[in-house]
Amino acid sequence: MSPGRRLTVALVGLLALVVIGWFVKDSTSGAPPGITKPLVTESASAVPGAASGLTVEALSKLPAEAGRTWELIEANGPFPYPRNDGVTFQNREKRLPVKNSGYYKEYTVPTPGSQDRGARRLVTGSEREVFYTGDHYSTFVVVDVTK
Repeated sequence: MSPGRRLTVALVGLLALVVIGWFVKDSTSGAPPGITKPLVTESASAVPGAASGLTVEALSKLPAEAGRTWELIEANGPFPYPRNDGVTFQNREKRLPVKNSGYYKEYTVPTPGSQDRGARRLVTGSEREVFYTGDHYSTFVVVDVTK
């Protein structure tokens, strides 16, 4: 085989691999390029809110203040910021599944050393979902409150 023919065969083979890889990636991902879908295990899918596609995190893995805030939510207060805790979360950033107004409620997760409420929140949904944000609504995780 001549060197020119060998180069042509190699380039065609490389192009075929790229095209096949492209189709395989698109058919298995279901997510936009560069976004990986979180692995949802059978036990995680039983967590309210897990179907949102957000990562599921155990409450025990979050800051200790999140656990104390969850205990206050379960006891219906009293909350450290009564004017702000338990109010409707508007979901303006659309980081959580879109629901009707009033579906979500937000609660402050105190930040030690902060002079104000800080950036951490628990957001609850009407169907028992619990979400945590540590960066004032930029990112969320689903909270498994049983762990």
